[in-house]
Amino acid sequence: MTELDVLRSDRVLSVVRAETIPDAGDLCHALAAGGIRTVELTFTTPGVLDHLRSCADAVSRAGIVLGVGTVMTADQAREAIDAGARFLVTPGLRPAVADVATSRSVPVFLGALTPTEVAQAVDLGSTAVKIFPAGSMGPKYLSDLHGPYPDVELLPSGGINDGNARSYLDAGALAVCAGTGVVPPAQVAAGNWDEIASRARSFVTALSS
Repeated sequence: MTELDVLRSDRVLSVVRAETIPDAGDLCHALAAGGIRTVELTFTTPGVLDHLRSCADAVSRAGIVLGVGTVMTADQAREAIDAGARFLVTPGLRPAVADVATSRSVPVFLGALTPTEVAQAVDLGSTAVKIFPAGSMGPKYLSDLHGPYPDVELLPSGGINDGNARSYLDAGALAVCAGTGVVPPAQVAAGNWDEIASRARSFVTALSS
């Protein structure tokens, strides 16, 4: 399966924003045990490239798709891919990041909000377009965007939890981004993998309820 196939199947991507990650591999396996196989570490985590290098090969063999977000520069994009990232995510339109990703045949999810930005993201080669901050706009905004852009796959991020995630999928989202509700920084720092697996499982269950 390709990276997008896994995301399309599970319909959720876990975004990890934590100051400390004791073992990124264990974290990925905990999320996968709960049904979330697409995991985004971010450049806001100190030493994120070291975390990637430590586990990228092992988690990939286990069917987990590990990528990196908050990618702002071409150098960060190259470093992330070289460290094992299988996809890149940006908070906004970052043409230089898109250039690196497309030249290396790595999926990239460029951040956008307005209809103009969505079109620009598509023109830059975005595999799917991350709509951020989705929570400020609500699910209907996604269905509104699909009016002029019926074939653009949208990935809402920001303010999504197990109480509203299904409504974003019903509005046409490719998948949703799950943040601190699934991976609270304190639980990650403490290595409470059973708790994180349980949170992932609850989130995934809510998607089909």
